[in-house]
Amino acid sequence: MVTGFTTAAYVVAAVLFILSLGGLSNQESAKRAVWYGIIGMALAVLATLAGPGSGLWLLSLVLIAAGGVIGWYIAKRVQMTEMPQLVAAMHSLVGLAAVFVGYNAHLELGRVLAIDEAAREGLKGFAAVLAHKTQVEINILRVELFLGIFIGAVTFTGSVVAFGKLAGKVSSKAEKLPGGHALNAGAAALSLLCMIWYFNSGGALPLVVMTLAALFIGYHLIMGIGGADMPVVVSMLNSYSGWAAAAIGFSLGNDLLIVTGALVGSSGAILSYIMCKAMNRSFISVILGGFGNTSGPAQEIEGEQVAIDAEGVAAALNDADSIIIVPGYGMAVAQAQNSVAELTRKLRAKGKNVRFAIHPVAGRLPGHMNVLLAEAKVPYDIVLEMDEINDDFPETDVVIVIGSNDIVNPAAQEDPNSPIAGMPVLEVWKAKQVIVLKRGQGTGYSGIENPLFYKENTRMFYGDAKKSIDSLLPLID
Repeated sequence: MVTGFTTAAYVVAAVLFILSLGGLSNQESAKRAVWYGIIGMALAVLATLAGPGSGLWLLSLVLIAAGGVIGWYIAKRVQMTEMPQLVAAMHSLVGLAAVFVGYNAHLELGRVLAIDEAAREGLKGFAAVLAHKTQVEINILRVELFLGIFIGAVTFTGSVVAFGKLAGKVSSKAEKLPGGHALNAGAAALSLLCMIWYFNSGGALPLVVMTLAALFIGYHLIMGIGGADMPVVVSMLNSYSGWAAAAIGFSLGNDLLIVTGALVGSSGAILSYIMCKAMNRSFISVILGGFGNTSGPAQEIEGEQVAIDAEGVAAALNDADSIIIVPGYGMAVAQAQNSVAELTRKLRAKGKNVRFAIHPVAGRLPGHMNVLLAEAKVPYDIVLEMDEINDDFPETDVVIVIGSNDIVNPAAQEDPNSPIAGMPVLEVWKAKQVIVLKRGQGTGYSGIENPLFYKENTRMFYGDAKKSIDSLLPLID
């Protein structure tokens, strides 16, 4: 009876997770999708605790309560600008959990194999499952837990480095040790040899050696990827964490963990591919090579940046009929989304056509800008993706760029030696006038110069984005 309930609950939870994932693809259904996920996870936890072989109820409930309190505390303190590094940190915990579960499965397997057949009959839980496995099944289990530990270890250190880069605690530049690719290949080859060794011996030493090699691979791979590719890295690590969970699901014989891990792994991989395509970059190149391979020196930028004040920007907006706003990470840092939303409402109330242009890799997290604008209650129908709005820039009177650099950089089309050469960008420079909100004249997170700031139809509105937008609000008549 209990087994039947657990199986049925897992099926329902899996369906809820699929509905949640599908709903998150649309802003209007995202809130409902989150609740699907919450209900599905609650059902999955209850079914697991009530399932066959479960034990240590009190300890499980204490750990769940502790984790819930810690999660609630962190969620209340984290700002929207810190969401990318929070996601990276959460991925590291998934990877670490996969490593611990894998080692626990190895220890349990060793304990079961060390006792005689008669003693095995009294085993409970996971140990009882192991006691009835054939030698072929045991060998398959060893491969499964080996892969789970390997992927988990890569995910753990990779996510820690990604967190450091996103939080500004580690340099955002692509940095590798001498012979970087050879080191990664050597560590991967060593891991493969360890798998053969473990398959034949079943000892702990090959697992430990492989774990150290995998920890190095995760660290070195992500250190070799520059800041401009970090949105892809976050998505990729999300995929890794899913595959780690799926591998451990096979080890534990937990069907729901396999399904949910596969959902996370495949969706993360698909998103990473979509984002790489949006950047005109090979997924393999991003993961193995990092950002910034060029064939020669970048073109020299001529001219100077021309500043404009609030009165000048307000005059341009009052005279314009069509306006496109391009948000970037600078809007998130300044927490200017609500001010931007208020400016949008005032402009639309005057009958102006105001829309938002969203690049697939704007910000430092997939969908970062969409989340901020939804939080500020900007209407969904005026938030458009790059492919939907890029052809409209030549007919646009004013474009307002808020803290963006690479996604509006004309060097992607004009300079074959640029690190972002060939990357699809928002062609804002084709508008009649471009107003760029920036704190100063720096090159931004990726360190790439932007010729847009020096073009004749561009004006630089320097200062904190929120304060700059707030200074415009009284001037919109």
